[in-house]
Amino acid sequence: MKYILRRIAAVIPVMAVVAVVVFLLIHLSPGDPAAVMAGDNATADDVEKIRQNMGLDKPLPQQFAIWVSHIAMGDLGTSMSSQMPVSQLIAQRMGPTLSIALFTMLFAVLAAVPLGVLAAWNAGRRLDRLVMIGAVCAFSVPVFLIGYCLVYGFSIKLGWLPVQGYKPLADGLVPYLRHLVLPCLSLGLVYMALLTRMTRATMLEALSEDYIRTARAKGLSAGPIVWHALKNAANPIVTTIGVGVALLIGGVVVTETVFAIPGLGRLTIDAVLRHDYPVIQGVLLVASGIYVLINLLVDLSYRLFDPRIRY
Repeated sequence: MKYILRRIAAVIPVMAVVAVVVFLLIHLSPGDPAAVMAGDNATADDVEKIRQNMGLDKPLPQQFAIWVSHIAMGDLGTSMSSQMPVSQLIAQRMGPTLSIALFTMLFAVLAAVPLGVLAAWNAGRRLDRLVMIGAVCAFSVPVFLIGYCLVYGFSIKLGWLPVQGYKPLADGLVPYLRHLVLPCLSLGLVYMALLTRMTRATMLEALSEDYIRTARAKGLSAGPIVWHALKNAANPIVTTIGVGVALLIGGVVVTETVFAIPGLGRLTIDAVLRHDYPVIQGVLLVASGIYVLINLLVDLSYRLFDPRIRY
């Protein structure tokens, strides 16, 4: 319990720093934020009205206190372009993004961990070299290029999968999954490459320990040996899964743009193009909170794999 409380307490200053950085986004942007939002044809009165509506005429500490108090009540502000609550816009776009992220992570973990284990068990052999070459190539190719290649092959040439768009689960399980295959595959290949390389490296280190050599000398079969080595190598692998969430968040923006998926990535791009700062702030705050939460869960999971961890 002390370990859990310490890890939770460590999240508070992190989120405080995130909140400060996200808040200062408007004030660190070049020019007058109110003038940018008002547009080129706005008058001085229009700019001043926007400044007053957003509270930009108040002292900076007071602005931050008001902003934090609104966030504590679940109010992320109002979109400057659509005049809708930012929290409502994020809630509407959360479904596609969560679907892509969860299925991508599931695909990457289920594929990368066995591949990394096989590569480590066959270190120096042809299978190991093939897996590592594939991982390096997948990690080196941009997400959007992988997406376009998959669209050309599976959608245009073969006609098996839809080119773009998203179908909610309410429209049926099959349409829902068919529209997620290509986005999750294009994003998951990069994430899988990172996780495969880390799994191989940690497994090689675990397989070189004395207890593994003793188990082999006693004639223990490959299955139990790999299982014990994998348990001892689990913490670095889980850490990579947590760190890879940042890669996943950035990749979702590109993936949703390529496949025209109405998720948080598309919402962010549209907000940037329209200089809709409240929406940008809200999306960044939510994405940062999700990233911090996942890393907290990763920290808490260390005790499951290694009971020696106490602090």
